[in-house]
Amino acid sequence: MKRTALVILSILLSAMAFSQPMMQVSTSEHDFGQFKEEAGRQTYNFAVRNTGDAPLVIQNITASCGCTTPDWTKSPIPPKGTGMITAIYDPANRPGVFNKTLTVYTNAKPEVIVLVIKGEVIPREKTVEELFIWPVDSVRFESNHLAFTKMAKNEVRTRTMGVINTSKETKTLEFEGMPEHLSLKANPAELKPGQKGIIEGVWDANKDTRYGTQTDMVRVKINGKLQENAYFVTSATLIEDFSKLSKAELENAPIFRIEKNSVDIGTMDPQTTKEVVFNFTNGGRRDLIIRYIKPTCGCTAIQQGGPSNIRPGESGTIRATFNSGSYKGKVVKVIYVYTNDPENSEVALTFNAEVGQNDVQK
Repeated sequence: MKRTALVILSILLSAMAFSQPMMQVSTSEHDFGQFKEEAGRQTYNFAVRNTGDAPLVIQNITASCGCTTPDWTKSPIPPKGTGMITAIYDPANRPGVFNKTLTVYTNAKPEVIVLVIKGEVIPREKTVEELFIWPVDSVRFESNHLAFTKMAKNEVRTRTMGVINTSKETKTLEFEGMPEHLSLKANPAELKPGQKGIIEGVWDANKDTRYGTQTDMVRVKINGKLQENAYFVTSATLIEDFSKLSKAELENAPIFRIEKNSVDIGTMDPQTTKEVVFNFTNGGRRDLIIRYIKPTCGCTAIQQGGPSNIRPGESGTIRATFNSGSYKGKVVKVIYVYTNDPENSEVALTFNAEVGQNDVQK
């Protein structure tokens, strides 16, 4: 009798050891189809059934993005029992087609399954404030920055931007303080109440002596009156055009060979100056021309030593005088040098200093 009981117990224990939950999901993918962004959050419930012979535990679910929130049955699901996995998709500011995943971790085999939700969000109509984000008086611009991006020094480029008059009066829009290379105008110049127009900008790089990334700020005038603190910003990155050089011209081009790209000028007190010198040589076969030198802040004065045209094999210097002003601690400054070297038309030179405290501040 005792032996029979042991055999039965062993069989029961063996059965328990081989018990296994099994998760069956109603579908592995759900398509919400098309819906409007203003419809708000979309919810779908994946039905879960435990077809195994041990309790099923959904341990965790992770979504592929923050736009999808998962929820699920937290308590163990008994054999033949049912549960739920909920996917909530937030379409706010996410127009267009989406395809997201939910990774489900359980104590079943396989331990990890992936569910998919997809659809297409039809974007809502944006408000005037969202479309025209920069207000000047009652005129709103799409932005306060018109970017001409990268352009060659022999190029003339046009860019446009939307503008709208949100008032009940006609507004005349003008710009003041434009440099020679820049032209800005509103079209139409007079915007009737509620009327939209465009800002037409033209940057003539032939008339701009600078190189590299440059910005210009102009004042905005409405009905002939300058608007306080209303500065319209334009920017462009001006580069030399080497695309038309022949193979022979490239082989015989000048080479800007800098001795050191970075210099440590050591420790200095505030409100003092130190000079740093960068030595370079023309390692090419034609004259090297330093087109433009641009420091990254007004604390650095630049001077080029020697002739502006450096013959092959000859050397030159670039001198930078750094004013420590009210800086404290480690300071790193950059100087950009633009040359007619096709391979190194823009070179960044850096220097660093450790600015301490002078006797007055101690």
